[in-house]
Amino acid sequence: MSLRTRDLLGGRAAIAGIGATEFSKDSGRSELRLAVEAVHAALDDAGLTPADVDGLVTFTMDGNPEITVAQAAGIGELSFFSRIHYGGGAACATVQQAALAVAAGVAEVVVCYRAFNERSGRRFGSGVQQREPSAEGAALGWSLPWGLLTPASWVAMAARRYLHVHRLTPEAFGHVAVTARRHAANNPAAWFHGRPITLADHAASRWIAEPLRLLDCCQETDGGQAVVVTTAERARDLRHRPAVVTAAAQGAGRRQEGMTSFYRDDLTGLPEMDVVARQLWRTSGLRPADIDVAVLYDHFTPFVLMQLEEFGFCKPGEAADFVAAGALPLNTHGGQLGEAYLHGMNGIAEAVRQLRGSSVNQVPGAGRVLVTAGTGVPTSGLILGTDA
Repeated sequence: MSLRTRDLLGGRAAIAGIGATEFSKDSGRSELRLAVEAVHAALDDAGLTPADVDGLVTFTMDGNPEITVAQAAGIGELSFFSRIHYGGGAACATVQQAALAVAAGVAEVVVCYRAFNERSGRRFGSGVQQREPSAEGAALGWSLPWGLLTPASWVAMAARRYLHVHRLTPEAFGHVAVTARRHAANNPAAWFHGRPITLADHAASRWIAEPLRLLDCCQETDGGQAVVVTTAERARDLRHRPAVVTAAAQGAGRRQEGMTSFYRDDLTGLPEMDVVARQLWRTSGLRPADIDVAVLYDHFTPFVLMQLEEFGFCKPGEAADFVAAGALPLNTHGGQLGEAYLHGMNGIAEAVRQLRGSSVNQVPGAGRVLVTAGTGVPTSGLILGTDA
């Protein structure tokens, strides 16, 4: 998709299947097994078999190579395989890559997957333990010596500036956490099923990196999630109503770094998500008022507020009130704060459920869902819609 013109991808591909493992804190099995379980579940959901698959897409961070997953899952020859960089920023881009492949005829059935033992194994929240010298890691050299070692500490810098500029208190972030946990409480698959919180609970949770409290931070999760992408035509003949890829985009802003873009002119927004938003609106022809549900990447609550503002749902500084008013159904699965942290792939699955009418927090008549990937890094987004 060009930054200046409408692309031709919209409507040519669809998500036909979704599948996941349970979400836990100790899976007790390998990441490869989690990946294969999720892939099989997604294919079963679509009414397809491993023999139908000719493409695989995942994250550069995923420890399960495409060829290894193909072997373990009983998938044969592959005509397409791809990986997307930048951690959670890759989530929606995996679907974009798959959609591009099927739209171009390079592959017919592509499975996107992400699987890890992020809680019982490597814990991203523990921050940078060691780093080999590299061009990519050079930016961290300006932050690590001063104690900015973890994702929470990196986000806290922008969060503090956001509160200062808009004259808000940390309670502004609490509305995001309360909303996520309210939805998770109704979701049997969510780690925090049956455990809603209040603003008082949010305010009482311990500091992690001021102004971020524990309940401003997403979980650490073991699990796997996969989605099946095929042509819109083929998807119509499969088991479920297809979730059509109405628009898909990637975005990196000027002076972009990975979570440490502290030298931009303004720290109160997310320029990378603005790039995605402009492309999604241009290609889809839609506007914020046309969106029925938003599934926004919620690794940290402040960046949910900034995303709402970048997409134009409200003006800068007004997102907390927007969330508190329930003006838009948001993260109806519970998000990564309440359901599970699967690098955003579980959010894509929730968007599909909303379009099928099968979400545990179903929005009546949901026909257009906005989904976003990780923020603070080069990122991606989708607008998914019903076949109609």
